[in-house]
Amino acid sequence: MKIQEYPDRELLAMRLADQLASELKNCLLIHPWASFVVPGGTTPGPIFDSLCAVGLDWNRVHVMLSDERWVPEDHDRSNAKLLKTHLFVEQAAGAKFMPFHMDGETPESAAPILSERLAEEMPISVLLLGMGADMHTASLFPGADGLPAMMADNAPLVVPVSVEGQEPRISFSGPALAGAMAKHLVIYGDEKRRALEAAQSMSPVEAPIRAVMDGLIVHWAE
Repeated sequence: MKIQEYPDRELLAMRLADQLASELKNCLLIHPWASFVVPGGTTPGPIFDSLCAVGLDWNRVHVMLSDERWVPEDHDRSNAKLLKTHLFVEQAAGAKFMPFHMDGETPESAAPILSERLAEEMPISVLLLGMGADMHTASLFPGADGLPAMMADNAPLVVPVSVEGQEPRISFSGPALAGAMAKHLVIYGDEKRRALEAAQSMSPVEAPIRAVMDGLIVHWAE
């Protein structure tokens, strides 16, 4: 794991967008497409605002979320809605989006279908993640029902996630994320920096972010 520090969040967003674009371009030089997995939430918005203006062969970039709440894509709580607002505009409007949510299905019924459908996208070419202060990443939360199976080496690519008090969710599993060719994590503030450092001595079940630390580049600003 390597930590890159930035003087402010604006510069982090611009420089990380450049790095992600460079990695996607390099992948497209040797592969018919690039699989690009990104987080939801508010953190990546400014990164997407910079990245969407970069000129590359976006119609060969297959974009997937690291995880999703089980709500329709036009729902205010949908991570897909964030992508449509911040990433799939300007140059990046031609990117191919591969959503998780499936009408008429539940996370439990959709997960095996998605695992089979997304198998050809593996390993992930470029992965961008966020992390909570509880050391969760994607929707792999400490204490989630069945978390050890989601983090196991034989876990399916996509897993349903149930967390008390939250909407049903679906997420890439621990090994699916860990196998990415290029891995990036964005965190802000001292609290998350301390949580990340603590996670290094914990198991992936205690601190799910631990599963992706090998080869991870962490982008941090106050």
